[in-house]
Amino acid sequence: MHISLLGVPMDLGADRRGVDMGPSAIRYTGLTAKLRELGHTVVLLESIAVPDAESLHHGDEHLKFLDPIVAVSTRLAKRVQRVLEEGSLPVVLGGDHSIALGSVSGSARARGPIGLIWMDAHGDFNTHASTPSGNIHGMILAALTGRGDARLTHVGGPPPHVDPRHLAIVGARSVDDAEKVLLREAGVRVYTMPEIDKRGMASVTEEAIALVTRDTNGMHISFDVDVVEPTEAPGVGTPVQGGITYREAHLAMEMFAASGKLIALDVVEVNPILDTGNRTAILAAELILSAAGKTIL
Repeated sequence: MHISLLGVPMDLGADRRGVDMGPSAIRYTGLTAKLRELGHTVVLLESIAVPDAESLHHGDEHLKFLDPIVAVSTRLAKRVQRVLEEGSLPVVLGGDHSIALGSVSGSARARGPIGLIWMDAHGDFNTHASTPSGNIHGMILAALTGRGDARLTHVGGPPPHVDPRHLAIVGARSVDDAEKVLLREAGVRVYTMPEIDKRGMASVTEEAIALVTRDTNGMHISFDVDVVEPTEAPGVGTPVQGGITYREAHLAMEMFAASGKLIALDVVEVNPILDTGNRTAILAAELILSAAGKTIL
């Protein structure tokens, strides 16, 4: 497999600084060499430039840092589109989850109808009208389905980039009341932690893969490390107790790889400032390896 590693040191979509160092922390684990040991050809692409939050005013309280986020996402969408058209697998390292606006829209532009699995403790389905914080990383999934401010929804081309019927959220356990209404209205399939507890990760992942790959040209996986239990992934800005386990995370990635349907992968929200011994970045790198086909035997 040909893999293109791309860092996006974005911290404009969230309140807490530090997540911009996530791509470097993940690469520091030796990820590139380990991917090559699996037999992959790996290209390190130049990181997408992101302006320093300290030099900017956040602007609209309901859409903080909107203009620079749109600019960065537009550049990322073009880069991901090009990588896919060249036949490579883009692995995008965040940065906060606002980067998925660019990566997913780029995938959709390159491949036409795509499926999306959004692994996250949160719904990320707010809009500027419902957001309690104004942080855009909590609006990206809604924007990708065509909901919210037009400047967000039109990044990478006309919306929607993902049909809600081809979307699954896995691992949710912290969803705002307004998001619940929007998610129900959109018909998004949300696999909450109680459902994972009852059914098991294998059953949920198998069903999610089938859902998002039906009548699509492959699936984009957007993995927020805060979906994992905070004792396993302490270096995140918005930890929520009761997440998926280390093994459940690996099982999901292993199943994505085995499906043969993976076209792109984001791994986001690693914050080294909040981490312990680079533990969360190491986990992120290990999960990327599993998605790239690494198995125990």
